[in-house]
Amino acid sequence: MDILAFNLKKVDIFVRYTCFMKCTVHFYLLNDHFSEEHAEANYNGDESELNRKFEWEDELKITTEVDEIIFHENVVYPLIGDTSNGPFSYDVSAMNLFELKSEKNGSTYVGCSVSVMSSYELADENGFVIKVLLKDLEPMSNPVPGIYIAAKEFPKELIGHA
Repeated sequence: MDILAFNLKKVDIFVRYTCFMKCTVHFYLLNDHFSEEHAEANYNGDESELNRKFEWEDELKITTEVDEIIFHENVVYPLIGDTSNGPFSYDVSAMNLFELKSEKNGSTYVGCSVSVMSSYELADENGFVIKVLLKDLEPMSNPVPGIYIAAKEFPKELIGHA
């Protein structure tokens, strides 16, 4: 079944017309030193042990059903939690977020700072699959599973707290 994509002022909506959808999210950190020319010339375009395309991959399997995915570009993410000094709440600006909507369970968000996202793709492979490529040279933090915040956007008040 095809995914329908609607462009609505910096918001993309992906809907699949079935009842229950699984969803997997993959974040890949690009290796800035990967040589496509070397891979083409020596390995039929594939990466090799000394020429890796990605530094690492983070895979998240969403455990609740997902009815639709809405991509929000350049929005604010509320970072909420606790430190040894007590609870905190900060708005992190310039985020690209995927809203994983479920009629039964509400919404779950995954994503990253605009400055660390290289690209993304969404596919329907027996469920939604989101692949996000992260830039290698941009320092970032991963304070919550599925959320990557650029160092320059991370709340300064939280640096050094456990």
